[in-house]
Amino acid sequence: MHINPYLFILPRTPGQIVWNYKTHTQYELDLTYSQRLAQLINNPNTFEPHNIIDAHFLSAGILTVSKIDSPPWGWDELSKIYHIGTQNIPCEQLPQNIHEWSRQYLDHCNEVLNTPAPRLERPVNQSEPLIALPASAALTVASLGNVLRLRKTCRSFTGTAIPLADVGTLLYLSLGFLHDRNNDRDNSIAEGLGARRSSPSGGGLNACEGFLLARNIEGLESGLYAYHPAEHALSRVNPLPEAALGHLLAGQHFINNLPLGLFITARFDKLWWKYEHSRAYRMAFVEAGHLSQTFQLVATALGLGTWLTGAFSDHQVETLLKIEGSAEQPLFFVGCGASDRQAMCREMRDLLQETPA
Repeated sequence: MHINPYLFILPRTPGQIVWNYKTHTQYELDLTYSQRLAQLINNPNTFEPHNIIDAHFLSAGILTVSKIDSPPWGWDELSKIYHIGTQNIPCEQLPQNIHEWSRQYLDHCNEVLNTPAPRLERPVNQSEPLIALPASAALTVASLGNVLRLRKTCRSFTGTAIPLADVGTLLYLSLGFLHDRNNDRDNSIAEGLGARRSSPSGGGLNACEGFLLARNIEGLESGLYAYHPAEHALSRVNPLPEAALGHLLAGQHFINNLPLGLFITARFDKLWWKYEHSRAYRMAFVEAGHLSQTFQLVATALGLGTWLTGAFSDHQVETLLKIEGSAEQPLFFVGCGASDRQAMCREMRDLLQETPA
């Protein structure tokens, strides 16, 4: 007899939850069952066919007759649980044709719309008035192909100030609700969900938001700002931290003079509202990736170098953005500025050029 390798246990007084993250099933165990499971984990060979608890464990798949081999995994168990646990969305009745899918999806949407919706837009701090941004300017780069060829990750920036007009273009084309698409709508879109960005979003929910880190922007005081896409405006959240930016971003001090950055966050409550299955957590990262790439392409078209990272101190960033303890969480950071377009900072280049002793 063997213990199923796809289990994790959650202590939940007065018992514990055993979760099979591969089949998305869970069982609540009282003290008697918990003690027996501990014995079987210590020695599966003590399995007793006529023991009702052991029989229940076998029937539930907590125990298996044959050993189940799990795939090789180079990271820790937590990442493995996340990956396997968000596979294979359970479906009670798989649609057999487009008509069945249409009916099921419509029923699902109607069910969701009949539940209280999360706040669609971030609340505005009344003590910090909105700062209107300049309208998006026309980009003069010859072609999308040119922009794609020019985009590269840079780690050497001059710190030169960025015009506020460029910031308006950057944020509008990457995170803004495009007024240009107001006429590109039909009556199939639910009320309140008609806002459209230049990048796709899971379920059209626009679950990702943006916080501007302004270090050297013409006409804008340095600090952290929340971007409000419906108004194409900013509201001040916090001053810049006293410590260098590199301390916040996992010691990557080559970007301490970065004039502009963007923290991309995810409103998980929006995803929870429409999608019950944890697979939707993947969609938050996918959407952040879309927005990051769009931001970089617009920045490149404006003649700016770009840099991006997922390495930062989550708790410090949450506190800085004033979203600690909420359903909104930081996922990614992307920045831009005038650059010599070097992939490595000067200090790293110097190290690479050193002759070994």
